[in-house]
Amino acid sequence: MTELSRDELLRYSRHLVLPGLGLDGQRKLKEARVLVIGAGGLGAPAALYLAAAGVGTIGLVDPDLVDLTNLQRQIIHGTAAVGTSKVESARARLADLNPHVNVETIPALLTSANARELCRRFDVIIDGSDNFPTRYLVNDACVMEHKPLVYGSIFRFDGQVSLFAPGGPCYRCLFADPPPAGLVPNCAEGGVVGALPGVVGSLQALEAIKLILGAGESLAGRLLLFDGLRMTFREVTLRKDPECPVCGEHPTVTALIDYERFCGMPTARDRAAAEISIPEFGAARSGPDSPLVVDVREEWEWEIGHLDGAVHIPLGALPARLGELDTRREIVTLCHHGMRSLQARDLLLGAGFAQVRSLAGGIDAWSAEVDGTVARY
Repeated sequence: MTELSRDELLRYSRHLVLPGLGLDGQRKLKEARVLVIGAGGLGAPAALYLAAAGVGTIGLVDPDLVDLTNLQRQIIHGTAAVGTSKVESARARLADLNPHVNVETIPALLTSANARELCRRFDVIIDGSDNFPTRYLVNDACVMEHKPLVYGSIFRFDGQVSLFAPGGPCYRCLFADPPPAGLVPNCAEGGVVGALPGVVGSLQALEAIKLILGAGESLAGRLLLFDGLRMTFREVTLRKDPECPVCGEHPTVTALIDYERFCGMPTARDRAAAEISIPEFGAARSGPDSPLVVDVREEWEWEIGHLDGAVHIPLGALPARLGELDTRREIVTLCHHGMRSLQARDLLLGAGFAQVRSLAGGIDAWSAEVDGTVARY
């Protein structure tokens, strides 16, 4: 039987007097292993509350470094951690919050090669990812490994939470097909109010804790929708799709696939043809026939920093301002990270422009690799 130290008994005293939790429940929490995918907006509050509750082992998967723009919502990190590994920054914070918790850090990208093995090592999986390929990957890995998945997503002022339990409806039952690539912007492109991940991530942590304890009614078969502007919750009933390719009666997806391709993301070859690399762009800018740079970011982004000589036309205004550009001239489109500039490239090519490429990595990559005077954000 798992024993609790005197320090733990004091630390968890508000749990120990709680009907439905008590000493036995606290022991279950200490024995539990929860994997958190992403140490960002959702993973930050989820991991903090799991650690505070005394979940014995918390796994953190994230390949990224802490960026200044993360701090508006990723409350597990601080200013001093900017530029360091997200999982190591989170590990240090969790260790300070509760030294009785074991934190396993995985500073790597979750892929089809490692997802099943990672999920296999934990009891509950929390998805704090921010992109569709990872969501489908985590879902399929959990279905194949018979692991409960606590799903959460955020967008601007809205959030969603559910539990995809073994034998019940899964993420693919809810979203059979991913949206067209580029249709739904990520947080960097579409924005998110900083407090929203705190609401959704905390709900994910609560759902995982209830699942470990066997307490209350889970969100299995239900999708909880949160509207932060109206401050309302509503619920949608989910049903298992017998034709689901992963959890249905006759599954056709029995091994993890290429989720980037499944979600219509550009292949490496596609991106190579559509983009210009930072070194190539730098050489072209210093040459006699330098390309015209069209910056498609918003006004406030332009004010933070921009390249000398660039033409500023926000993406939304581009269709109405095509006449300002020379269709015969080579053009390089530019945005923050390179997603909007790819859309701008497609728009210009469709309008008859001859040579258009998008700057790989956007102005953020240019600032990191070439010119640090152009402010990163």
